[in-house]
Amino acid sequence: MTTMQKVDAASGRTVDWHSIDWATAHRTVRRLQTRIAKAVRERRWRKAKALQWLLTHSFYGKAIAVKRVTENQGKKTPGVDGETWDTPELKAKAVMSLKRRGYRPQPLRRVYIPKANGKKRPLGIPTMKDRAMQALYLLALEPVAETTGDPNSYGFRPMRASRDAAVQCYSALAKSKSAQWVLDADISGCFDNISHDWLIANIPTDKAILRKWLKTGFVWKGQWFPTEMGTPQGGIISPVLANMTLDGMERKLRERFGEPNSRNSRKNKVNLIRYADDFVVTGASKEVLEEAKTLIEEFLRIRGLTLSPEKTKIVHIEEGFDFLGWNIRKYDGKLLIKPAKKNVQAFLRKVRGIIKANKQAKQENLIGLLNPVIRGWANYHQNQVAKETFGKVDNVIWKQLWSWACRRHPGKGRRWIREKYWKTETFRKESLVEGKIQVKSYNRNWVFAAKVKKDDGEERRMRLATASDTPIRRHVKIKGEANPYDPKWEEYFEERQARIMYSDLKGRRKLRTLWYIQEGICPVCEQKITKETWWNIHHVLPRSLGGTEILTNLKLLHPNCHRQVHSRGNGELLAPVKGGFAEA
Repeated sequence: MTTMQKVDAASGRTVDWHSIDWATAHRTVRRLQTRIAKAVRERRWRKAKALQWLLTHSFYGKAIAVKRVTENQGKKTPGVDGETWDTPELKAKAVMSLKRRGYRPQPLRRVYIPKANGKKRPLGIPTMKDRAMQALYLLALEPVAETTGDPNSYGFRPMRASRDAAVQCYSALAKSKSAQWVLDADISGCFDNISHDWLIANIPTDKAILRKWLKTGFVWKGQWFPTEMGTPQGGIISPVLANMTLDGMERKLRERFGEPNSRNSRKNKVNLIRYADDFVVTGASKEVLEEAKTLIEEFLRIRGLTLSPEKTKIVHIEEGFDFLGWNIRKYDGKLLIKPAKKNVQAFLRKVRGIIKANKQAKQENLIGLLNPVIRGWANYHQNQVAKETFGKVDNVIWKQLWSWACRRHPGKGRRWIREKYWKTETFRKESLVEGKIQVKSYNRNWVFAAKVKKDDGEERRMRLATASDTPIRRHVKIKGEANPYDPKWEEYFEERQARIMYSDLKGRRKLRTLWYIQEGICPVCEQKITKETWWNIHHVLPRSLGGTEILTNLKLLHPNCHRQVHSRGNGELLAPVKGGFAEA
């Protein structure tokens, strides 16, 4: 037995992290999740509860839970015990440790993160074991949440995003006969004030485990504090608990103001668009929204929540409102969704802070720090009316970089500084004209770029990303009733995911081609490769043995699958994938 192997005392199973069959693990868990969702749709709650118990006690469920918490962004952040699972041996040991009997969660490690308004938000960080237990029970709870969730809820749900909420806002407000009034609502400390009694009574999961998580308390400056209400911000399961707490709000409004396409609905024009605890309600008049506000306050009061009097307001659509970083407003009868001023200012402050903190850094290092920030912000706004804002932002960043360069060389002239840091480059632009792709070349001046040496000694030019280069694309909203755990929606989600990934990989020809050849599937675990799961490029014949960068020698793998391949060798794991993956 190797040092990476551990024996499960209960089952006698030998656990070797890199020997786990992840394809079978995902299929087994997915089958149970599908059965849970079916039982919930049929209102067979006892059946759903039995299937949840089966999933939370399964080996494969535990393995996937450990895999999730050791691959996400917080994998290196310890809890109060200071532990992280960063080796295969620790991961194998963790799989065996996830047991309900005798489980006692440890207190949360309290930290505070700054908010945009200058205040600080409390964040509770569980230990790795508590995160894994939450991830395990989330596998069994999420199918229930997706089956019973509000159709127009878009936050912290699989296959849904803020851009879906933006499109729904456009659908509800854009037409001349659409609603003219909007309730812009804000819940006071949603995560911190949810009633524990309501959660324990209404969330369909293991009540004893849920009560332990809610009552575990937190540690701040070496002192323990109890938690009497709320769910810990920072826990994996907390967003789903918050979503399930607010689910039913849309149904309550429909009961009062009419189902979609009914006579009352066309008269009142009430629509709820929610992203986690941030939501807006449209209405035909101010009076309708006042009544809707009263219904929502009653709905929230039962759950221990209240609306913020300062931040909740009813506005006319021509006045506009901010929602999820966008400003939504009608200009002369035309609805436009633009990046909000506060969002733009926060982004520019972040860019300015990076530039000021790197006054002595090399140009290529500064570009490496700025590019992810600029691309991420531009990609978030690329589905809205943002072209003009992108141009203004690029201009401000140019001015900041010019000041950065002049400060480094106070004795040099402007022309010398320009020639050192800014280049003239040739760009290619593809366009479709009468069914044929036409390529046009054009020169661009003032490209902030630097030459860097690759590992093989070759030089390449590293350039600063610009927001203006991000194309504006129309986003197609997800169907409200779509459920990722219902087999009848499987083809819909596959087509949707392929379209989104193919668009996101534009400009990265090699990655896009590999993803297309593999039909978006990792050949090791047979799961989808997405921006959330991320990927590594694997060389079938290693470069150290003469392997090249040609496509037949490359495969896209999940990071954990890539490590597993190198641990066990290529031949055993890289079998052909469903859909006709072409083996090298």
